[in-house]
Amino acid sequence: MELTHVKPLRAEYLRSLTDDTGIFQHTKFGVPDRGHGYTSDDNGRALIAAVILHRNHPGEDWLRLAGTYLSFIHHAQNEDGSFRNFMNYNRSFAESVGSEDCLGRCIWALGFTLSEPTVPDNMQNTCRFMIDRALPRIAELRSPRAIAYALVGLAYMLETKDSLRYAFPYANTDTSEEAASFLPHREIRELIERMADRLLAQFEQYATAEWQWFEDSVTYGNAMLPWALLKAARLSGRADLRYTAKASLAFLTSLTFSKEGYFKPVGSDGWLVRGESAAPYDEQPIEACETLLALYEAYIMLGTPAYLDRAQMCLDWFHGRNSAGLSLIDPQTGGCYDGIHASGLNLNQGSENIVSYCIAHSVIHHA
Repeated sequence: MELTHVKPLRAEYLRSLTDDTGIFQHTKFGVPDRGHGYTSDDNGRALIAAVILHRNHPGEDWLRLAGTYLSFIHHAQNEDGSFRNFMNYNRSFAESVGSEDCLGRCIWALGFTLSEPTVPDNMQNTCRFMIDRALPRIAELRSPRAIAYALVGLAYMLETKDSLRYAFPYANTDTSEEAASFLPHREIRELIERMADRLLAQFEQYATAEWQWFEDSVTYGNAMLPWALLKAARLSGRADLRYTAKASLAFLTSLTFSKEGYFKPVGSDGWLVRGESAAPYDEQPIEACETLLALYEAYIMLGTPAYLDRAQMCLDWFHGRNSAGLSLIDPQTGGCYDGIHASGLNLNQGSENIVSYCIAHSVIHHA
């Protein structure tokens, strides 16, 4: 089952799922399913993928695609800074306010886009405007994963060498009244620490010697929690955040890497409840992608080669190093199947999956 060569990324399938509104949420096999419309969740993740593709492959018009996704997220934001999520095919939103997770994912996408120097100033200014408007809503987040998504986005914004200009993009001096009111650098750092403290308190509430986790169950978006603490520890230098990030990531990987040497995420058909067995299926591509990102962050921050080895195993999961021994990448289109069922592959090829694959592949092979 060992993979010995790099399989090329074929990202064109991403374009086939995108119209002038945004990326479609679902497909019927490989054909966009208009009946399910669009989501801010998927357009946020697609924005991250398109920005990475633009950075790694300049001149291939990925920036235009990124602009479409960014425009969708801008349209989805309410005046109070919250975001709507589900949009019907007729471009009407199906809700007035989306979930906390939706807000967190949008901030992740906006912060990442703002951190990428190859993105033009006009798009970065849009990201600044939207993050600034969302700051009061970010401070209100209580869902652990929403906190984690948003924290990662804010950390990306502040980690870059030009982060001060994100706080003061229009003023001539860093002390002007105008600058102090727009993406205030110090306040965002303090917000990141408060969010990290919430995750730390969540961990301390549930963790025991045998159960090093933030809740009584392991469900979706799991790797975002240790990844967020790694980001916060990197910014603050706090040893407690670093320790908890390492402990929770070690616990998660103990559950999601098989003795046979492949990645096997907790199944979405039942998840894992403390004291019970993990649901074996369905295995979903987004878990492979987000686990890869957390492991790669740990490798960059801590320098331990084992983290990079396991991150590569997460990418290999897409290519057949998995419980089914089957590649999730469609050899004809380059699309990514929706996951692994007990009976084999789910042959639908929705946007979440190709986006997850594009991000995972691009991070590992264009670092």
